[in-house]
Amino acid sequence: MPEKTMRQLQEEVDAYISQFKEGYFSPLAMLARMTEELGELAREINHYYGEKPKKKSEKEKTIEEEMGDLLFVLICFANSLNIDLQQAHDLVMEKFNTRDKHRWTRKEEGKE
Repeated sequence: MPEKTMRQLQEEVDAYISQFKEGYFSPLAMLARMTEELGELAREINHYYGEKPKKKSEKEKTIEEEMGDLLFVLICFANSLNIDLQQAHDLVMEKFNTRDKHRWTRKEEGKE
């Protein structure tokens, strides 16, 4: 499968949502959906890495699937608010590379 840019992901989600009369949910509903998906991701992380094993009756899901669900909702949320996620990412990276430039201990060059 060819790699997609963030813009292509946003366009793909928009094309999918645009085929339905209901369109995007309201911002509050979108936030609720995002919270729900984050909770499902947290549950999977707890099953794989935490102390809470999955019940035999629970459907098998993967962390990858849950991250995909969360990404889909995040893209829907951004699209509904006309936010370019590539631009949002660039703003955050600029902040990390300036304000937080010396916050973390860097690895020495040549050493891992």
